[in-house]
Amino acid sequence: MLALIQRVSHASVRVDDELLGGIGPGLLALVGIEPADGEAQVERMAQRLLGYRVFADAQGRMNLGLADSGGQLLLVSQFTLVADTASGMRPGFSTAAPPEQAEPLFNQLLDSCRRLLPAGVETGRFGAHMVVSLANDGPVTFLLRA
Repeated sequence: MLALIQRVSHASVRVDDELLGGIGPGLLALVGIEPADGEAQVERMAQRLLGYRVFADAQGRMNLGLADSGGQLLLVSQFTLVADTASGMRPGFSTAAPPEQAEPLFNQLLDSCRRLLPAGVETGRFGAHMVVSLANDGPVTFLLRA
């Protein structure tokens, strides 16, 4: 499981011009699920998303995680994140979990994050064509692996 996280001042996700989720300061996490992923990766990723220290403390150092900063989380499924781009000029998607495996795992991740950060987790719609808007704060972007 991979998550491309971006510290944002705001982010939102729309499907067919309908706003499905939006956050103020916090993290946008684009999540890709691989065939070998399971519950262990879900729980590890939830902990990493909420605890990874990318927010400034009183001294201006990145020492605070999302849960400590009071920020929000926007989780967006993105199978292209785990594409095979090692050769050629076209991505291969055999490295991504099929939707029937990935959707339940993504929903478990969403549930875990909502349990750990009850008032601050938004999402898009799994498998939909989504329009994601964001203002990257920093810019601060990291690739996490669970």
